[in-house]
Amino acid sequence: MKPVRIGILGLGTVGCGTLTVLSRNAQEISRRVGRRIEVTRAVVKNIDKPRPSITDSAAISEDPHFVLDSPDIDIVVELIGGVNSAYDYVKYALDNGKHVVTANKELLAVRGNELFQVAQDKSVVIAFEAAVGGGISIIKAIREGLAGNRIESLAGIINGTSNYILSGMKEHSSSFDEVLSQAQQLGYAEADPTFDVKGIDAVHKLIILASIAYGVPLQRVEDIFCEGITQISIDDIEYAEQLGYSIKPLAITRRGLDGVEMRVHPALIPQSNMLANVNGVMNAILLKGDAVGKTLFYGAGAGAEPTASAVVADIVDVARVLTGDPDNRVPHLAFQPNALSDLPIVSKGKMIAANYLRLHAVNRAGVLADITKIFGDYGISIESILQKSSSGSREDIVPIVILTQPTAEENMQSAQQQLENLDPVVGSIMRIRIENGS
Repeated sequence: MKPVRIGILGLGTVGCGTLTVLSRNAQEISRRVGRRIEVTRAVVKNIDKPRPSITDSAAISEDPHFVLDSPDIDIVVELIGGVNSAYDYVKYALDNGKHVVTANKELLAVRGNELFQVAQDKSVVIAFEAAVGGGISIIKAIREGLAGNRIESLAGIINGTSNYILSGMKEHSSSFDEVLSQAQQLGYAEADPTFDVKGIDAVHKLIILASIAYGVPLQRVEDIFCEGITQISIDDIEYAEQLGYSIKPLAITRRGLDGVEMRVHPALIPQSNMLANVNGVMNAILLKGDAVGKTLFYGAGAGAEPTASAVVADIVDVARVLTGDPDNRVPHLAFQPNALSDLPIVSKGKMIAANYLRLHAVNRAGVLADITKIFGDYGISIESILQKSSSGSREDIVPIVILTQPTAEENMQSAQQQLENLDPVVGSIMRIRIENGS
């Protein structure tokens, strides 16, 4: 049979990694597909930029339509990132009957509902394994391997930059800024790390995972609770360790009686939890299904070849579609398009979580009674209180660490505001949610 011809938009780190994997493993891949896969065209931003010799096999241009309008291209691989231009290119390819492979989680989270509808109408495929978890293949695992399960919950470390920073702060007792600078020097963090450290990147990925897990449309980014790691201090990491916890950047979704809960934030998790020992730039997702129970997916969440591994797996899947029966495909979001559920999304104020609070207060009689009364007024039970010795310039100001039992987010926010208004409480209060389950 004639080879499957690939056109790549973007030859950056992942694009070159994809070429490397396709070239190195060409024989194995062709045996799995039953046809050769050839990258014949590629589009780059700067054609004069030096590139590995592996790119010599493809004709290169700066014009996206060099790929998009070519009748010889079977699959368009979008690796440029961003939303606006990527959306235009992907939609153009789909409208013209071309299958698409993408690693672009932001594009799918923001415009995915529209693009999947176009793909459905045109009877073509959008494959996106590399959009979440790098080389872990979590999309395929949920969509196919666990298709017989009712997914109950999912909690994961799906941003390697944030995990690297919190791991480095704990291991080296370094500040957030110190570890971020090191991460940038090593290439683990972008020059502008906002999407990573503010949790936005994890929100994009969580939207995709929740849709596949529960069969709901992709949700709006602004409706997802999101909190970054920028306020975490060495003190918080040390206090958490003393209490038997580790602080990890989690993305969490679970199905409850009121609907689907979705949130991204740093969390205290017990040191016995499997996710507590996932360090550095590694990713891990702990998933609970009604049949399989708890299962952990672990691996490199970024990098040229780990991500390329997922891109090539998608290319292989689409190539099989081209070779086999086009009417018998795995649905893009796991459930048939006409069977997506209107299962409600739990509002931010109704989310339930236990909490860690660190505050500073004047060391005098009656202060703790005032603090505990506020918790009682909002129906919040206290798990434990830890009062530390003063370590600052004022000996009359002491740090107090409080762990609460699970409570509604709206109650906790109101109580925190009342606490910060107390005269003996100095400055703002640091709050981190606690995850004791999956």
